[in-house]
Amino acid sequence: MNHRTGLDRSQTLLFPERLEDYVAAENPVRFLDAFVASLDLHALGFAKAKVADTGRPPYDPAALLKLYLYGYLHRIRSSRLLEQECHRNVEVIWLLGKLTPDFKTIADFRKDNLKPLKAVCRQFTLLCRKLELFGGELLAIDGSKFGAVNARDQNFNAGKLQDLIARADARLAEYLKELDSADAAEPVAGAWSQTQLQEKIAALREKQEWHAELLAQLDAEQKQISVTDPDTRKMPTAQGFMVGYNAQVAVDAKHKLIAAAAVTNEVTDSQQLASVALEAKANLDLPQTEVVADAGYYNAAEVSRCVEQNITPYIPKSDTSANTARGLYGKSQFKYDANQDVYVCPAGAPLTYRFSTYELGRGLRYYRGGGCRQCALKSRCTRNRANRTITREDQEALMEAMAARMKAQPGKFKLRKQLAEHPFGTIKRWFGYTHFLLKGLEKVRCEWNLTTLAYNLKRVLNLVSFKQLMAAVG
Repeated sequence: MNHRTGLDRSQTLLFPERLEDYVAAENPVRFLDAFVASLDLHALGFAKAKVADTGRPPYDPAALLKLYLYGYLHRIRSSRLLEQECHRNVEVIWLLGKLTPDFKTIADFRKDNLKPLKAVCRQFTLLCRKLELFGGELLAIDGSKFGAVNARDQNFNAGKLQDLIARADARLAEYLKELDSADAAEPVAGAWSQTQLQEKIAALREKQEWHAELLAQLDAEQKQISVTDPDTRKMPTAQGFMVGYNAQVAVDAKHKLIAAAAVTNEVTDSQQLASVALEAKANLDLPQTEVVADAGYYNAAEVSRCVEQNITPYIPKSDTSANTARGLYGKSQFKYDANQDVYVCPAGAPLTYRFSTYELGRGLRYYRGGGCRQCALKSRCTRNRANRTITREDQEALMEAMAARMKAQPGKFKLRKQLAEHPFGTIKRWFGYTHFLLKGLEKVRCEWNLTTLAYNLKRVLNLVSFKQLMAAVG
């Protein structure tokens, strides 16, 4: 028995006469074509959507938009790789009518249409709302770190720069000492010549001056600087540190579709809750909703903004008290009496209000005990020689109400992990998008919008029949 054999490469073949015959009737690429055709690209702000009367005819932005949607959906983001697909991929050849834009044209289209591309994401969200794919009752918010086009050794903080400058000083001293020795003695085999030493000294001084210039740019607000992409920051991850961006999503509970997406270069999530939740609420046109997030989003000011806009948050509080870490009574052991405006300590004594202040962007009220020195529990309460002090934020009542909701409905918060982490798993593992290709925060935001749109497209193509999709954009 012989193996299966392919056709002889010199064999004459009769291919279908029409390009249309290469694409099946229910191929998802037909939906991409119909979806883009349903958009008013001029109204969305795409450049060259309307053609001028003079000059060379440009590529239709509809064609390039189809190419990007197809590429991101099929794990092809590079403009050079997309150019290759225009020549060899039958689906892309059908989609673009055999147009073959070069990689520069493809890359410029994305660069020149940052806001319109985000508007396309919103149009797809509106389509999903038309198909009733969003529930709108519960949203889960989470963030994840993505790498940037900036190597770790091209990111600097004050400590790193000072260390590099000090090392350069020590190395310069060695080179100068060797240069003096070379002047006073006969040349030694294998040793650097005076010319080589002078070249090394000049190169080292030039680099040291550059590091000093970078150090001078740092201040209390900008604590680190990245050279390749100035908008990137060094961020902690489970594996250590990464130079990149902090990507955010709000995920609807009904079908795990992304209702809002954002990117920031802030290292933590503590300032991201309200902006992402409000964008999701606006995108879904909700009168009210509920949102769950992990302890990294615990911030009284952000919770207050959400409550003001009819968004009910469910966020756990992580106990970061230094006393708890030392095995002493943390703030959670003190009960607040709203009627008396006092805190009651574990020994039953009151801590009364003393004064108010404003620190780190939040208003604080200070409460202090009166007889802590004589208390039998003092050794388990505080190491302070004076009385125990407790602080209370202006919006603390909102946080206490949220804690009560968390206790009354523990099952709601348990949904957070399976909702919010699912999209990141798909984007990073299935799509393989663990880093951004573009430089600059605005361009990265556009890239993240395309990425989340591709995720939503992938889910919708599995959730809804092809016939329903075509009818919705028809």
